[in-house]
Amino acid sequence: MSAPNLFFSTPVWASKAENYKETNEEIYNYIKKLQTEDNDGIIKSNVKGWHSKDFDLKNSVVIKFINLISPNINQVIKDMQWDINSQTVKITSMWSIINTGGASNARHHHGNSDISAAYYVRAPENSGEIVFYDPRPAPVFSHPSSTKPNSLNAMVNSINPAEGGLVLFPSYLDHSVNENLSNEERIVISFNLSLLRK
Repeated sequence: MSAPNLFFSTPVWASKAENYKETNEEIYNYIKKLQTEDNDGIIKSNVKGWHSKDFDLKNSVVIKFINLISPNINQVIKDMQWDINSQTVKITSMWSIINTGGASNARHHHGNSDISAAYYVRAPENSGEIVFYDPRPAPVFSHPSSTKPNSLNAMVNSINPAEGGLVLFPSYLDHSVNENLSNEERIVISFNLSLLRK
């Protein structure tokens, strides 16, 4: 028998930015400056962690960072075969979260966007995986037990963060971040991207 068709699959892209180290240090300094200027930050999905206000998308360091990850974003658009002749690709918001030891992020999703992302500026070992949850309602009502999880039966999947790593996913997809079990900072940049009619 042939392999099953994977209808209505949920794509999650995990890649690494090329030649990221210099830009990483620059955006790290930008984030730490924001934290110094606003040590309280804001509360959203963060549990104990620091959540910045939105980045200034016209800042030269932020623009350099966006240019760094643009090839990865373009691959998503290509894979999805989205029409960019009739739509404009726009990053609508971008922010940072710093999770120190014991910090995590509660389950949530990003409304009014098409693609959301997590980029890792700092990702020490055991600092917290990003966890994704099956968006389909049907498995919640009936889910037979399995001998081991695989791409067909798993209701939860996770990705371990790595410095310079970028995870892109549909904004409707519920996700959370496990507790940082290290004594070092886990620093992530998140952003939302929308395709807007021209």
